Amino acid sequence: MKTRYLLSALTLAVLTACNSSDNREPVVTEPVVQTPTTLSLSLLGRHSSGEYLVSAAEITAYDPDSKRAFVVNAQSGVVDVLYLIDPQNPVYLDSISATAIAENAVVNSVAVHNGLVALAIESAPKTDRGFVAVYNAADLSLRDSIEVGALPDMLTFTPDGNYILVANEGEPSDDYQIDPEGSVSVINVSNPDVLFAATADFRTFNSKKAELKTAGVRIFGPNASVAQDLEPEYITVSADSKTAWVSLQENNALAVLDIATATITDILPLGYKDHGIDGNGIAASDTQKSINIARWPGVVGMYQPDTIASYTADGATYIVTANEGDARAWGETNPAYWNGDASQGFVEEIRFKHLFHKSGFARRVGEDMPPQLINLAAGALLNPEVFAYCGAEPGEPGNCREDDLLGRLTVAWTDGYRKDANGNPVLFNRSGVEDENGDRLMYDKVYAYGGRSFAIWSAAGELVWDSGDFFEQYLASDECKLGSARDIACADYFNSNHSAGSSFGNRSDNKGPEPEALAIGSFGEKTFAFVGLERMGGVMVFDISTPTAPTFVDYLNTREDWTTANPGTTLANTGDLGPEGITFVSAENSPNGKPLLLIGNEVSGTTAIYQIDLTY
Repeated sequence: MKTRYLLSALTLAVLTACNSSDNREPVVTEPVVQTPTTLSLSLLGRHSSGEYLVSAAEITAYDPDSKRAFVVNAQSGVVDVLYLIDPQNPVYLDSISATAIAENAVVNSVAVHNGLVALAIESAPKTDRGFVAVYNAADLSLRDSIEVGALPDMLTFTPDGNYILVANEGEPSDDYQIDPEGSVSVINVSNPDVLFAATADFRTFNSKKAELKTAGVRIFGPNASVAQDLEPEYITVSADSKTAWVSLQENNALAVLDIATATITDILPLGYKDHGIDGNGIAASDTQKSINIARWPGVVGMYQPDTIASYTADGATYIVTANEGDARAWGETNPAYWNGDASQGFVEEIRFKHLFHKSGFARRVGEDMPPQLINLAAGALLNPEVFAYCGAEPGEPGNCREDDLLGRLTVAWTDGYRKDANGNPVLFNRSGVEDENGDRLMYDKVYAYGGRSFAIWSAAGELVWDSGDFFEQYLASDECKLGSARDIACADYFNSNHSAGSSFGNRSDNKGPEPEALAIGSFGEKTFAFVGLERMGGVMVFDISTPTAPTFVDYLNTREDWTTANPGTTLANTGDLGPEGITFVSAENSPNGKPLLLIGNEVSGTTAIYQIDLTY
C-alpha cells in the first residue's frame, strides 16, 4: 500500500511537470530580501599602524574572495593589506609598493573589483603624469600599469567592471609655477594584462570661461585656463556604467562624464548655501566658551564636496555629496609670496577680521595678506545694508569683525566683492561711497568653505535636499554621545580638532565637523548614507530611501581619549581620529556574514571595522 502511494505520487509529479512545460518558461522565484526597520553601528575590530598624524590609514577597499582589506598608507606611500577572516582581529599581511612603477612614487587611492586591485599612483614631482597599476588581490602580483594624468587622486571601477575611472586632480606646484590640466582617465580593463586608456579633458571648455563663471563655477586661478583651473577630486558612476559624475571640489561644481566616449559633457555649478536663514546656521568662532550656532546674513557656504556617491530611487539616479570644503593655498610657507611676490604662489583664504580692517591690507603684508588681493585694492568694506545686524556702517566694519562674532571665520577673498559688467572690481572710497578713484572693495557677501553638511542632488545637479545645520546641532545636543561605549557628551568637545585634546570649538572658525568620507549601503527596500566627519570624527548614518526627506539614524564616534594634549602620546588608547575613507561591505560579501564598514582614519593611523547591526 505504501509503495503504491509513492509510485502514484511520483507519476503525478512527472505528469504535472510535463503538462506545465508546454510552451511555458519555468517560474523563477527571487529570494525575498528583508528590509530592516532601523540599524545601529558598533565597533567590531581595529588595526593600528602605530603611526600618528602622518596619514598612515586613508582610503579603504575590500576583496570578498580573499577576505582582504586594502588600506592606503600615505605615510609609507604604499597600500597595506589586512587579512579580515576574523574582522574582530584584523591581521597585517603585506604591502603593495608603487616604487616599481615610478621612482619615489606614492599611492593616493585604491579600488577593488572581481579580484583586481587598482592603485592611483602619484609621481614625484606631483605635477608629472601619474600612473594606475592593477594587481591580483589574491597574490598581489602585478598585471599591468599605465600612465594617466597629473596627480591621480582617486579611482574607481565601473559597476560592470569594464573600466577604471581616475580623477587626475592636476594640482599646481606649491610655488604655483607649474599648473597641469585636470582630467579624467578612462581605462579599459577588460584584459587586465594589457590596459588601454583614454583621456577626458576639459579643453573644450576653455572658450566658455566667462559663461561658466557667470553660471557659478569657481574659476579663479592666476593665468589659468579652464582646463588648468578645474581639479577633479572624486568620481561616482551610474548603475548602468554609462555615466559618471566627478566632483570639482575647489570649483564648487560637478562634471558629467560619458564613459563610452571618454568625454566631459557638462559642468554643473552647485550654487551656494545661505547661512543667514533658519536651519542653515553655523558656529563661526573658535574663541567662545559656549556653543553658538547662529544665522549670519550675508555669509554663504560653498558646498565643495570631497567624496561623492550615487544611488537609484524610484528609477532616478541621485548624487550624494559630503560637503567638506577646500581652499587653494599654494606658496603659503614661502616668505617671498607673503612679502609681495604674487608669482610665488596663490592663497585664496583669509580670516574675516583681516579682510575687513579699517586700516586696510598693508598692515599684514609679510604675514598673511595675499599679494593678489593687494593688487586689487588697498582694503575692503562690508555692505552696511547686509551686515547692519553686527554693526557695519558705511566705511566701518562695526562689531562684525569681533572674535566672538565673524572675526575668526575663514573666508575666500576671491568671491563676494562687487564687480562691473566686465568682471572688474567696483571701487569705493574709505567712507563707503562708490568712487572710481577709490581704493576699497565692497563685499556684498562673504563666502565660507564647505557646507558643513551632506546633500542629495539630481543627476542634472539640482539640489534635492541638504542636511542644513543638523551636524552641528546634533553635536551640540544632549542626545549625542562619544566613544565606543557612547558615554561621553559630544557637547563637551563640540567641533574639536582631531589632533589635539580638550580643543572645544577649535574647528568652528574653519569648516566645523568637516564631513568628508561617504559610503552608501542598501538593505531590502532601504538605502542608507554613512558620512564620516573628518575633524570631529565618527560616522553619521541617514536613511536616504526617500531622497527628498532623509532621516537621521545613528552616530558612532570611536575616539576614546578627548583630553590628552597630544593624542599621539597615548595612541594605543586614543581610538580613531580623522576618518578619511569608508568602504561598505554587504553581508553577502562580509567575512562574518554581517554588513560592515571599513574606515581609514588618517590621524590615528587606524583602520576601524564597524559592524552594522540591523533591526527587523
